[in-house]
Amino acid sequence: MATISKENIGLLHEKLTVKLEKTDYLPAFEKSLKEYSKKANIPGFRKGMVPAGLIKKMYGPSLFTDEVLKSVDRELIGYLQQENLEIFAQPLPLESDLQQLDVNNPADYVFHFEIGNKPAFALADLGKAATTRYVVTVTDEMVESEVTRLQNRYGNMKDMETVDSDDHVLNLHFTETDAAGNPVEGGISKDNSILVRYFAEGFRKNWTGKKTGDAEVTTLLNAFEEKEREWISGDLGLDKNDPSAAEKYFKIEITKIGLLEKRELNEEFFNQLYPGQEVSTEEAFRQKIREEIQAYWNSQALNQIHDQVFHILVDQTEISFPEAFLKKWIKTQGEQPKTDEEVEAEFPKFLNQLKWTLISDKIVQDNAIQVSPEEVKAFAKQQLFSYMGGSGLSDDQPWVNDYVEKMMKDRKYVEDAYNRLQTQKIFEWGAGQVNPKDQPISADEFTKMVEEHQHHHH
Repeated sequence: MATISKENIGLLHEKLTVKLEKTDYLPAFEKSLKEYSKKANIPGFRKGMVPAGLIKKMYGPSLFTDEVLKSVDRELIGYLQQENLEIFAQPLPLESDLQQLDVNNPADYVFHFEIGNKPAFALADLGKAATTRYVVTVTDEMVESEVTRLQNRYGNMKDMETVDSDDHVLNLHFTETDAAGNPVEGGISKDNSILVRYFAEGFRKNWTGKKTGDAEVTTLLNAFEEKEREWISGDLGLDKNDPSAAEKYFKIEITKIGLLEKRELNEEFFNQLYPGQEVSTEEAFRQKIREEIQAYWNSQALNQIHDQVFHILVDQTEISFPEAFLKKWIKTQGEQPKTDEEVEAEFPKFLNQLKWTLISDKIVQDNAIQVSPEEVKAFAKQQLFSYMGGSGLSDDQPWVNDYVEKMMKDRKYVEDAYNRLQTQKIFEWGAGQVNPKDQPISADEFTKMVEEHQHHHH
């Protein structure tokens, strides 16, 4: 009868010794050998009539090894379940153990394995941690800017004969040329639409009086200030960080001239944007805009609280790891074994990810966090509406349900959606544990703070 003993060899790192007697594997091996001899198809012998000695010689070693290892696996799994051991990955066998197997001399065998135990730990106390809720101040200028954006977005474009205003929209074709305006072979050729005011102040006068078909040959450096030049370069497929890109010459030809007529601020416009919400006056419209802007920045502030929760849990939760075991395990992963140097280089990042996994699992288990199939379906529906703009779509249309049912059959999609929803619930739980202090902040300051934080972590 097989026995298993355990010996501590380091922090959360133990050695399991499996002692296997002949009677644990031999009957199964002999049965396997007989069954194989019945099925074996060997030239010169009728099926089922191959001599047992030949079968043993040809297939015995591999069948013998298989049965011994099956017995070892069976004993290991039973032991881990019986002892209720929470381990990382799988037990790591010592490769030299296989050298002792001999089909011609069945014996009692001893196998050795290493295991890394998962640690018990307590989460950092989120309630006592210092956290901040940033409250972005919504200004009149922000409201006015959004009102203007909506007026432009829903406005009408009127065709014009000539350029006589910075508010004209120019449909342009960019053709890469040399300084004399001759097209560069294989050069960039692209359309774009740009307001006259987006050109550099000194260059705008070049467009005054121009008509469809007229063109200017210039460099991007001459035509645009730095901010506009960055996104124009991106649209043209140029590297905005390459200084030589700004010095490229382009023939910029007008293909159409338009003037955007803003939508009037009237009840018809308000009802179009907010149907059924009783927004009938300009004052109520602006208040609605203010509320939406505030809701957006509140959601960004909540994301920032989630980020604080993450760092508190990872930085202040103390967890011990069986590092020696984990390094051995990492070394065996992949098609080619890793070197000690490679393991040491990737270990800190691996350990950080593993720590968050343990923390997440504990939060899920301790708080019975679950994601239902209905929630995954709702997520798929919400994602679909987001892709399609969201406005005016009804979720009870047959094609919507067909799409959702199709996505529910995509295992990878369902797993990804499940993980995203579960992560969202973990952070919602965390945000409910903290006691943040409100801190007023401007939108520019908040944006700069978030950008610097993201830059620091990349």
